[in-house]
Parts: sequence; structure tokens; C-alpha cells
Amino acid sequence: MAKKKVRKIPEKAVAHITATFNNTLITIAGEDGGVIVRGSAGAAGFKGTKKSTPYAASRAAEDVAKRASDAGVREVGVLVKGPGPGRDAAMKALKVGGLEISSITDVTPIPHNGPRPKNRRRV
Repeated sequence: MAKKKVRKIPEKAVAHITATFNNTLITIAGEDGGVIVRGSAGAAGFKGTKKSTPYAASRAAEDVAKRASDAGVREVGVLVKGPGPGRDAAMKALKVGGLEISSITDVTPIPHNGPRPKNRRRV
């Protein structure tokens, strides 16, 4: 029988926070890109419009941070994407959950003029 490969959890990781208007997704990955833990406001038990609140984002981030620190992660660099209401609450909750934040970077995609807009509606 083949020996099961034990995955080494790094002490330094990257936390990706995607804050949409409907949900907040938190993923903690190693610096090589392999996902360690992930969670969301929906996975934390919130449904419907409650998912899009800062409170739901903080609960989800706290849960993810606790699981990551149990796995062995100590320090995270945070990459925040999106305009949602849970951005700041999720970052604060990572700190409360026992992780040390080394850097915060906003990686929200911004169009450099993007595609041609739709025609104006004529009534």
C-alpha cells in the first residue's frame, strides 16, 4: 500500500478576501498557491440578504482564521478584491482569529476603459 503524502502547512500564507455585494469569500492559501482553508458568509450559516452584511463576513473570517491557525498558519498577507460591505470587517476578524497581518493589498480589477457600453434606452 502506498504511503499517504503528508502536506506541509507553511507558517506564512496569503489570505484572499473577495467581497461581493451578495457574499464574502475568504480563502487562505500557501505562498505557492495551494489552498489551506476556505470559507464564506454562506458557509458560516447566513442565508439571503444576511450574507451580505459586515457581521456575516466577520464571523466567516473568524472561523477561517481559527481553522488556519489550528493548521499551523501564523502570519498572512491579505489581498482584498471587490466592493462589498464585508471588506474591512473580514480583515479585522482575521486579526481577532489569531493571525498576524503582514500586509494589505487591494487587487480589485479596474477597467482601463473596458468594452463599449450598451446603447442608451430610448422611450
